[in-house]
Amino acid sequence: MEKKTLGNSDMKLTPIGFGAWAIGGGDWQFAWGPQDDNDSIAAIHKALDLGINWIDTAAVYGLGHSEEVVARALKMASQNPYVFTKCGLVWNEKREVSNDLKQVRRECEDSLRRLGVETIDLYQMHWPKPDEEIEEAWGVMANLRREGKVRWIGVSNFSVVQMERAMKIAPITSSQPPYSMLNRAIEAEVLPFCQKNGVGVINYAPMHSGLLTGAMTKERVANFPQDDFRRNAKNYQEPLLSRNLAVADFIGEIGKRHGVSAGVIAIAWTLHHPAVTAAIVGGRNAKQVEGVIPAATFRLSEEEFAEIQAYLIENVA
Repeated sequence: MEKKTLGNSDMKLTPIGFGAWAIGGGDWQFAWGPQDDNDSIAAIHKALDLGINWIDTAAVYGLGHSEEVVARALKMASQNPYVFTKCGLVWNEKREVSNDLKQVRRECEDSLRRLGVETIDLYQMHWPKPDEEIEEAWGVMANLRREGKVRWIGVSNFSVVQMERAMKIAPITSSQPPYSMLNRAIEAEVLPFCQKNGVGVINYAPMHSGLLTGAMTKERVANFPQDDFRRNAKNYQEPLLSRNLAVADFIGEIGKRHGVSAGVIAIAWTLHHPAVTAAIVGGRNAKQVEGVIPAATFRLSEEEFAEIQAYLIENVA
C-alpha cells in the first residue's frame, strides 16, 4: 500500500483512513442513527488489520463518544495508528452543539483524556466559526504543538482566505475539506492553494455520506432513523436523490469491470487529484470496511477518469 507524506509533517499516510463520524452513535444533532459499539470496534480492528494506518475522529462525534470508542479499540489493537481529532464544536448539558473557538485548550485536554493518548498526532480546527476567533484559536493550537500535546495542526472546512490568515500565525499541516463527485467546490481554489503551499489534504465524504456506495436506495433513505442527519440533507431529497443514485449506478458499472464497488470508484476519483494526500472513509462494521478497502490500492486509468468527468459535466451541475 503506497503511502504519501501529509503536508509538512513526518507522517506517511495510507491512501485511505478510518473515519469515525458514524461510530459516535445516535442521539445528537449530526448523528447517523443508532450504532453498536462492538460493531464499531470490529470495524476499526478490521481496518487496522488490512493495513490502514490512521484514524480520523472529532470531539463532537457522538459528543465525545466516538473518541471513547476509538480509545477502546486501540487498547485491544496490535497496531499503533496515527490518531487525528478536531476541536471547535462544543455542546452543553442539553446536548446542543455550537461553534466556539475559545475553548480549544480545554477541548484538547478532554480529547487527550477520552482517547487515552499523551499526544494527538493531528489536531484540527473543525470549522472556521466564529470567523473572528480564528487567529486567537490558531495561536492556541500552535502553543499546544509547542507544548507537545499535539504533534501537528490542521484545519477543516476553511476557505483559502481563512487559511492565509492562519498561516501568518503558524504553518498549516493539512486541510480537511469535503470532496466528492457530488461536491466539487474545492477544485476551484482550495485544492490549487493547498498544492501550491505544501498543505496536505485529507478529504472527507468521498462517497458523499453513503450516496455513492452503490448500496444506497430510495427505500433505505425513506427508512432512515429519525436521528440520522441525512434525512434532512438536500442530496438525499428529490430531485437530487434520483440524480445522485444514477451517478452511483454509472460508476458502479465502471467498478464491475474491476470487481470493485461504486464506493471504491468514488474514493479513487477523489484520490486522482494530485493535491489530495488521502481520503477519509467511514465504516460502521467490519463488512463495510472490507468492501471499501480495495480503494487503498485501486486507481482509475486516465481513460476511466475522463469517462467519469464527461458524465459529471453532462449530468451533475
